[in-house]
Amino acid sequence: MLNRLSDIFTLYEARGNERYGEDVSQLEHALQAALQAEQAGAAPALITAALFHDVGHLLHRDAAAAFQAGINDRHETLGAKALAKLFGPDITEPVALHVTAKRYLCQVEQPYWQGLSAASKASLELQGGPMTEVEAADFVARPFAEDAVHLRRWDDAAKLSGLRTPSLAYYRTIAAACLREE
Repeated sequence: MLNRLSDIFTLYEARGNERYGEDVSQLEHALQAALQAEQAGAAPALITAALFHDVGHLLHRDAAAAFQAGINDRHETLGAKALAKLFGPDITEPVALHVTAKRYLCQVEQPYWQGLSAASKASLELQGGPMTEVEAADFVARPFAEDAVHLRRWDDAAKLSGLRTPSLAYYRTIAAACLREE
């Protein structure tokens, strides 16, 4: 499905205007997350992870309908698996863990949940709710957990209607530099 980098960019061009319960499209959300990562001085791999963190929603036939039906589309797993054909764990693991990072932050930071959008609060329930203390301790011990927490924060901040960002084409060079060597 995503066998070349161009396949991912084509997917965003074709389906990026879809909405998922926020005031921004999938493409706007992706670009804003990547911009957040770039402005934070993140490595190219983490900028790429931020850009593609929700690609699983676009791979799902109808993520919006699944959400409205109360079904967890497990977009983080679907996206990470698809991206693994092209990228290493420095990109796929933060993508795979960004939902788990939301559950973690709800456990360890009291005000975090209050700052979530209505759609993020609703999806949190589908995704298992806040972690237990034991789950949180297990999560922080995982490789790439810190990157996933950064990605989660950029994800949460990437929902501003009308925010100007670099274009999708701008991030192609950054993503291309991160491709797995054959």
